[in-house]
Amino acid sequence: MELFVTCPSGFEQLLASELRDLGLTSVRPLQGRVSCSGDLSQAMRTCLWSRLGSRVIAVLGRVEASNSDKLYESLRAIPWEEHLRPAQTFAIDASGSNAQLRNTQFIALRAKDALMDRMQHAVGARPVVDTKHPELRIVVRVSGNRATVGIDLAGTPLFRRGYERGTYGNQAIGGMRADYAAALLALGGWSDAGDADLLLDVQAAKGTLLIEAASISARQAPGVLRSTWGFEGWAQHDADAWQEILAEAREAFVEHPSIRLATLEGSRTTLARALRTAGIAASVEVVAPTELDSLGQPSLLVCDLIEAADEPATQAQLVTRFVHAAARTHPTRTVTLSRDGLPTVALGHKPTQTIETLLGRDDARLCLFDELPTTSNMPIVLPDAEPITPIVAASDQFAARLRKVTRLRARWAKREDVSCYRVYDADLPDYALTIDLFQGCDPRTMMPTGKRWLQISEYAPPKEVDSALARCRLLDALVIAPQVLEVDPRNVFVRVRRHAKGGSQYANEAKRQGKDVRRSTGRTNKRTESWKAVPKGAHLIEEGGLVFEVNFSQRLDCGIFLDHRETRSMLREMGKQTKGSKRFLNLFAYTGTATCYAADGGMIHTTTVDLSRPSLDWARRNMERNGFEGREHEYVQADVLAWVDEQRHSRNRWDLIFCDVPTFSNSSRMRGRSFDVQRDHAELIISLSRLLTRDGTCVFSCNLRTFSPDLDKLARAKVEVEDITAQTIPEDFARNKRIHHTYLVRRVRDNAPTKGNVHEHR
Repeated sequence: MELFVTCPSGFEQLLASELRDLGLTSVRPLQGRVSCSGDLSQAMRTCLWSRLGSRVIAVLGRVEASNSDKLYESLRAIPWEEHLRPAQTFAIDASGSNAQLRNTQFIALRAKDALMDRMQHAVGARPVVDTKHPELRIVVRVSGNRATVGIDLAGTPLFRRGYERGTYGNQAIGGMRADYAAALLALGGWSDAGDADLLLDVQAAKGTLLIEAASISARQAPGVLRSTWGFEGWAQHDADAWQEILAEAREAFVEHPSIRLATLEGSRTTLARALRTAGIAASVEVVAPTELDSLGQPSLLVCDLIEAADEPATQAQLVTRFVHAAARTHPTRTVTLSRDGLPTVALGHKPTQTIETLLGRDDARLCLFDELPTTSNMPIVLPDAEPITPIVAASDQFAARLRKVTRLRARWAKREDVSCYRVYDADLPDYALTIDLFQGCDPRTMMPTGKRWLQISEYAPPKEVDSALARCRLLDALVIAPQVLEVDPRNVFVRVRRHAKGGSQYANEAKRQGKDVRRSTGRTNKRTESWKAVPKGAHLIEEGGLVFEVNFSQRLDCGIFLDHRETRSMLREMGKQTKGSKRFLNLFAYTGTATCYAADGGMIHTTTVDLSRPSLDWARRNMERNGFEGREHEYVQADVLAWVDEQRHSRNRWDLIFCDVPTFSNSSRMRGRSFDVQRDHAELIISLSRLLTRDGTCVFSCNLRTFSPDLDKLARAKVEVEDITAQTIPEDFARNKRIHHTYLVRRVRDNAPTKGNVHEHR
C-alpha cells in the first residue's frame, strides 16, 4: 500500500533514512511528510518503531475535488463498508483548500455526509461521529482539484510515547517533545551508539532526552507503551500480525543497556525513576561543573537552549554551563536546539549541519558540531566567586567596567542614603543594558532586610547587530552582574525595551483585569490590613523615608521609576511650602509614589488618577503603608484626558499637580482618541493650568527624548513653563541627560508679562 508518514518541517531527510532502515520502499521526502510503500505489517511496524514520524497514513486513493459536489460524489464512490464497521465511531481530519473548497470544516462536513450516505446504502446503518476519541480517523487532504484520502493508522501522534503520563517525584515527565529529542539524537549519530558510549545532557531536569537516548540504546520500540492505535479500528486490521510484531519488539529489547548517561542539572534518583517509568533500567550520573574533567570525553553533548529561552536569567546559567562543558570535555559531537544562531556564537564554531524547523509557531534550528576547537575564552576571576567562562571574549571588559562603577555607586549611595539606584547605564556601547539595584526594607523598623534584586533592561539592538551575538552579550551580563553585585541569580529580572506599537502598558493591564472604569469614593477600606499585605511576588523597599511596593515579575515596570527620585523629593518640599487648602493632584499616577511624597510633605487632600484599576489598588496600598488613609485621599479610575476636560468645567482646583505623561497611548478605553505627547502636550498643559489655584504649580514630565514644548502656543494661552530638567536628573542617571524632561507650569496672572521662552532653573 502507499503510505505517507508526516513529521515536523525539516525532519524529512532524517525520517526518510529511518523509514528505509525499517524496510519501506519508494521512500521520497516531501514537505512535512515522507511518501513510501509497504504492506500492512510494515505499516504497523512503522507505527511502533518510528521515532521521528507524527502520523502514518495509509492512502485509499486520490479523488476529484474541484468543488463540493465532485468531492461528495468521489468520496461516496469509495467502498467505506470495507473500512468501517456499522455503528463504529469515526472522525474526519480535513486539510488544504482550493478555489471552491476554502474551509476545512466544510470539507470535513461534505466528506462525512458522503461516507454516511454510502454506509447507509451499503449496510443499512450509519457509523457515529466522535471527533475527540474516534475508533477510526480518516484523513482528507485537498490539493488543487484533487484530494488524497487515507486512514490514520497511528490514531494519536506518534510522539506521544505513553511514558508522558507517568510522573517522578512531583514533576511530570516532559520538557522537550519526544520527536525533537529523537531528531537531536539522530542528528548526533546516537542511533549508532555502541556499548559504553557516554551522552552528556547539559540540562536533563525533565528527562525526555535521556529517556529517548536510553530507549534507542536498549532497542526499545518507542511505541511499546502506547495502549491504543488507529489501525485497531480499521476493518482491515490483522490482529495476529500485530501480535507477532509486538513479540519481535519484546525480543529485541535490552533491559540493561551498557551506556553512560550524564547531566549537569537534575537528581540522580528522580531521573532513574523517570527511566524506569519508561521501562528502562539505567542510571544517570549527575556531575558538577567542577567535576567535568573526571567524566571523560562524551560521545555526544546535547543542549536544549529553547526551554529556557523566555527566561534570560535561567538561560544565561544554562549557556554558561554548556560552553564550560564543551570546553572541558571536548565531545566527539555536539547537538543543540535553539531559536537562532546562539550556539554558533557561544561555541565560536560553525555547525557541520543545520536543520531549520518550527517549534509551535516559532522558528527553531537543530545544529550538529564536529571537531570543536580546543581553546576557550579566558575565565573572568571575581573576588570570592568561582571563575566565569564568558560566552563572548569581550565580556571581561564589561565585568571590569561593572566592578568599577559598582564601587563608585555604592559609595555615593551610602553617602546620600539611597538604597535603590541605577548601577550601570549602557556604559559600554556593545553592552547596551541598564542595571538597577533594589534592596529590601522592613516597614516596621525601616531597616534593610539584606534582600537584593536586580532589574536588567536591554535596549533592543539595531538591525545591523547580529541578534545571536547581542543575546550572548546579554547572557554573559546576566551571569556576571549578580556575582559582582552579590545578588542571588534567582533574584535577577530582565526586560527588553522596545518601542510600543500602541497603547499604554497600564491601560492594557487594566483591560486584562476586565474591570469597569469607576470612581472610588475615597473612603478608607474596612479591610485596611489586607491592603497592607504584600501581594504574591511583591517586595518592599525604602526611598526617602517612605516604603514602596515593587514587583519585578508581574509588570513591565516594577512599580517605581528611579529616575524620578529627585522629582518626588521636590514635590515633597513644594508640598511643605504650599499654603491654603493643600490639595494635590497626581495624573497618570501609576502606583502613586508621587502621591505618597506629596502627602508626606503635608498635602492634606490628594487625588490620584489612572486608567488602570490594578495600579490604583497598588497606589492605595503604598499610601496606607505610609500611614496616609482616609476620605481625604481619593483614587479615581478614569481616562485621564477626558477626566481633565470634565474637571475644567467643575469648581475643583488644586494647589499642586504632578503629571508624568506617557509618550503615546491609543488605548481603546480613551473614548476613541489617541495621545501623542509631542502633538498634544500644549492642549493638555493649558488644561492643567486651568485646574490650578491662583498660586498653584504643576510639575509636568515626559520621557520623550526629543520633546520640545510649543512655547508660542503656551504663551498665547498665558501659560508659563520653566525647564527644571537638569535639577531633576539623579546622579545615578547622569549619563543619560534626556532620561526625562521636567517643567514647572504656572498660569500667568493678568498683570504679569508673558514670555515666549523656557526659563532655565538656576
